[in-house]
Amino acid sequence: MLVDADLHIHSRYSKAVSKLMTFPILAENAKLKGLGIVGTGDILNPKWEEELLRYAKKVDEGTYEIKGIRFLLTAEVEDNRRVHHLLLFPNIEAVKEMRERLGRYSNDIKSEGRPHLTINAAEIADLANEVGVLIGPSHSFTPWTALYKEYNSLKEAYNNAKIHFLELGLSADSYMADKIKAHHKLTYLSNSDAHSPQPHRLGREFNRFEIKEATFEEVKKAILKRGGRKIILNAGLDPRLGKYHLTACSRCYTKYRLEDAKRLGWRCELCGGIIKKGVHDRILELADTKEKPKDRPPYLHLAPLAEIIAMVLNKGVETKSVKGVWERLLKEFGSEIKVLVDAPIEGIAELIGDDIAKAIWAFRNEKLIVIPGGGGKYGEIKLPEEVKRAKLEDLENIEVNGEDVYYKPKQSSILSFLKKN
Repeated sequence: MLVDADLHIHSRYSKAVSKLMTFPILAENAKLKGLGIVGTGDILNPKWEEELLRYAKKVDEGTYEIKGIRFLLTAEVEDNRRVHHLLLFPNIEAVKEMRERLGRYSNDIKSEGRPHLTINAAEIADLANEVGVLIGPSHSFTPWTALYKEYNSLKEAYNNAKIHFLELGLSADSYMADKIKAHHKLTYLSNSDAHSPQPHRLGREFNRFEIKEATFEEVKKAILKRGGRKIILNAGLDPRLGKYHLTACSRCYTKYRLEDAKRLGWRCELCGGIIKKGVHDRILELADTKEKPKDRPPYLHLAPLAEIIAMVLNKGVETKSVKGVWERLLKEFGSEIKVLVDAPIEGIAELIGDDIAKAIWAFRNEKLIVIPGGGGKYGEIKLPEEVKRAKLEDLENIEVNGEDVYYKPKQSSILSFLKKN
């Protein structure tokens, strides 16, 4: 069977997370999104564990069900260098044991959704392996709380401790991550890290598993590439839509070429804010291969359906008008994933008109203009004027021109001048 899974979210017990992150709401929205499996997130928090057991029925070891959606036990922890790690637990007993062990190194494990620990990445990985918990770096490339913000390699971070996967994060895809040879042996996970159950957050990144049942044990086999189980598709945001894709100011979000940011001493020329190195530039610094692993599944670039609708209607993603169109499409075609990927464009046009149908066509054919994110601000999508003016039957023949997104400092360096010429 094929199951779409989002294994990294957060609960309302984590900071800056919607109070609507409750299990019934998550289950309902996961169904609309087209997900079959969702990670609980924050399961080390005792109150969140209590809520899971109150609403869910256990269907297998480490596997619970609410309204037809399977939940696997997951959590994220922060180490002593503020690097985040994703944990997948085989059962509740492992959660309790890990909570007890990690509690020796944390003051907030019983109150916070994502606890801070006073031990390093290798020590956390060693503990996880002792308890039978799967572990890997969260959103590995982001410039704030991720592996490659602090370290230059997996070896430097985890020493000889075993990790089982690498989470890509919103600002990278598998094509980018495979530029680093040490990643080739690892399974990639593409998860949302959702802080809200809204449709443009939950499942905005997901993994398509080929497994026999929607259980922890089957998902574990797929991650470890055992018994013919596997991930056959990673799907997620176009990396350019991530908050940290390009090097940019973290105050005013002006985007810089790497050589200009270095020359300016990582201070924004316009507002004086700190310039944060983007994922794109960080990966290019670390890249050591052009080879691709033969067993790497394809990566499907997504844009949330609500954002595509909002772009066309020129409304906010959470407005009634956007939600109304979103609900009509899902009622007709079954789930957001089906609308984005599978539904016939002509059928979409008949239901809600040509404008949104053309925008979905542009998304599928990578004809949307993407204004990349950076510095902590998400990227944006724009519908090209060429697509707006075209008739449905003429879409295949149009050409779309991109836009330059970089700020040009007043005193360009010699290096940037040579590159432009």
